[in-house]
Amino acid sequence: MSLFQPLPIFSISSRGKCLDLSQPHIMGILNVTPDSFSDGGQFNSIVKAFAHCKDMIAAGATIIDIGGESTRPNAETVVTDDELQRVVPIVKAIRQQCGEEIWLSIDTSNPDVMQAAYNEGADIWNDVRALSREGAPLMAVKLDIPVMLMHMRGEPTTMNNLAHYTNVIQEVKAELTSRVDEVINLGVKRENIIIDPGFGFAKNYTHHCALLTELNSLQSLGYPIMFGISRKRFLAEVLTKSGIPAVTQTQALERDAVGTAAGVFALQQGASILRTHNVAMMQQAVALWQQLVEYNETKII
Repeated sequence: MSLFQPLPIFSISSRGKCLDLSQPHIMGILNVTPDSFSDGGQFNSIVKAFAHCKDMIAAGATIIDIGGESTRPNAETVVTDDELQRVVPIVKAIRQQCGEEIWLSIDTSNPDVMQAAYNEGADIWNDVRALSREGAPLMAVKLDIPVMLMHMRGEPTTMNNLAHYTNVIQEVKAELTSRVDEVINLGVKRENIIIDPGFGFAKNYTHHCALLTELNSLQSLGYPIMFGISRKRFLAEVLTKSGIPAVTQTQALERDAVGTAAGVFALQQGASILRTHNVAMMQQAVALWQQLVEYNETKII
């Protein structure tokens, strides 16, 4: 079997437009927080955030994922008013100045924040807590927009203590399936659901190796897959275990090359959306992968 198979045929719709997920899409990360693990404080003004957004769009991002609450391990909870003040003005600025074509995703678990962001033009709800907060499922039904449901156990303050699995692949699949079924029963449309296996959340090095090796097994659930591993601790562990002195001790922003390689492995296994801090680097890898897929489809044996 070739490594360069076309992606599964999926699409999502929001606000009268459609995104074809049978082609890969890059989701550029825009953290408007003071304490995110990789770039906290860099883009927490409208001017800086908007400038970074424009750079990511120019580099090839089709989705911008805006987050006002850090979900790094042991991150502090953000009150609603603070999250609103961080997220809503930048959503408004991007939508007004970049038009309707760019897709805006909101990385939040707070239904009030999602409502306010939607009012200013947001398209997608990216929820690491998979609509588990009070009122979240009903808000997803009301807004009728795509929702990314991520696998996690506990909260950022407790998740590292819950990284215990007998078979991580089967348990992640089962727990995602259970949560998807729950939100569908509450009225969320099946065609609005995207799944995220939750790299970096309640998983250790071995669990990440297993998930990245067998990510294609999630295709059996029948939903588009979003892959997000950018700059996370697992990548630092990979580099440390390499034994190469130049990379055994890395800061988060020094992990983009290995994160891009992981993104290609995810594409090969059916992930439609790649969430990354370094859009330009990921776009180069995606371009190569796409062209090899096209070559594989048209080559003469």
